[in-house]
Amino acid sequence: MDSDNRHCYKLTIAYDGTRYSGWQIQPNAPSIQAHLQEAAASILSEEHVSIIGSGRTDAGVHALNQIAHFKTAHEIPPNRLLLALNGLLPRDIRVKKVENTTLDFHSQYNAVGKEYHYHLYLERVLDPFRRLYCWHLLRKIDLTLLTEAAKLFVGTHDFTSFANEPHGGAVAKNPVRTIYRLDICRVEGGVRLEFEGDGFLYKMVRNIVGTLVDVASRRLTLDEVIVVFESKDRRKAGRAAPPQGLFLVRVDY
Repeated sequence: MDSDNRHCYKLTIAYDGTRYSGWQIQPNAPSIQAHLQEAAASILSEEHVSIIGSGRTDAGVHALNQIAHFKTAHEIPPNRLLLALNGLLPRDIRVKKVENTTLDFHSQYNAVGKEYHYHLYLERVLDPFRRLYCWHLLRKIDLTLLTEAAKLFVGTHDFTSFANEPHGGAVAKNPVRTIYRLDICRVEGGVRLEFEGDGFLYKMVRNIVGTLVDVASRRLTLDEVIVVFESKDRRKAGRAAPPQGLFLVRVDY
């Protein structure tokens, strides 16, 4: 097929990840990517449409503004494609925007930064309407310690200790990432941790949150966090925070 006759579409997508195995297609499990590809293929009357996301979100993780793209020989007005996709997708997956973009655009490789939010619920009784979107902590949390510990993660570091698959994928190529800010924001019922960085390794945000909670509940000291960094050993860090508290908020290009 002549590449000059192809068109590239950029999608901005929101989804509730509760019912899904994550963004990426998995055998015998529902995924966000699979639903989008099936819908696009049906609309464009193509056997298969490959939709590539800015990164994979895990099972149970949510997104407010995931970015994806796909290429096709078919030209279709973005607004019409938007309506058609949402007409076929489950109600917990919505395409918020469709844009024409250049053929060299790549949602993953062109990304220069991301923002994630993680929600901790600290009241004794969990709000039932937030149960799918936060980590309900029953242990006592020292917010001053939480804030102090968060400062240790800001800046450019080797995050091997806070990434799964330490000897494969992006971690093996380059485990160094820069976190521009990690803010602790008080909200009704708890706190929201806001991560902004140039990129994040596999499960890095959830592993950092688990470690921060260990410090805030006095299971780990600030000095021990520094030792964890230096060890480059995932087993030394805290357990991963559960997925339902995590939201992909923004992808920068």
